[in-house]
Amino acid sequence: MESRVIIALDFKSKEETINFLDKFQNEKLYVKVGMEAIYGQGFELIKEIKERGHQIFLDLKCHDIPNTVKGAMRQLARLGVDMVNVHASGGIAMMKAAIDGLEEGKVTDQRPLCIAVTCLTSLDQGILDKELLIEKSLESVVLHWAKNAKEASLDGVVCSPLESKMIHENLGEDFLTVTPGIRLLEDSVDDQRRVTTPTIAKELTSSYIVVGRTITKAKNPLERYLKVVEEFQG
Repeated sequence: MESRVIIALDFKSKEETINFLDKFQNEKLYVKVGMEAIYGQGFELIKEIKERGHQIFLDLKCHDIPNTVKGAMRQLARLGVDMVNVHASGGIAMMKAAIDGLEEGKVTDQRPLCIAVTCLTSLDQGILDKELLIEKSLESVVLHWAKNAKEASLDGVVCSPLESKMIHENLGEDFLTVTPGIRLLEDSVDDQRRVTTPTIAKELTSSYIVVGRTITKAKNPLERYLKVVEEFQG
């Protein structure tokens, strides 16, 4: 069974990352490599993780003019990663350019999945209203940006689990929802506001969940990972 639980590998050093992966023995994982890991450890980390047989969501949230994003995605596709993302707020032309770049750079018949970040899980209605001057409800912004992503031929979006069902009802079950902000019931919510549990994320139709500290800070990460998988996919 392919894992739809993506572990966020936001470690400060390559040694920490590799030591963490060693705890999973023969388990084939889906991992998220984000800005902290890439900026601190470099793209060689991608090669090491792929050699271990794991799938990679490369979470760099590209956001620039269309031509720049196209070129960046061409290069990222050549790394052989399985999923990448852009900011939906970059607009439809930028997202279409991302797909073009992935097609040009793909190393197999299948290009990497491309998803769009809608509203970060650290945002709430107050921040949209007062800081970003977006005078629409958070839900309507997420749905509109998701519709733009689908029009641009992206595979899905990053969103809160709380918005997943709404997106699937409007854009279809095949349009992926990748949902961070997942915690087991006993864990702290830390710096995220729109969070939920793996069980509730399953009920809310999340396609994939991204789990970080709940697994990476656990005394027994493998045991905690398997518990999350059981709740979400079991």
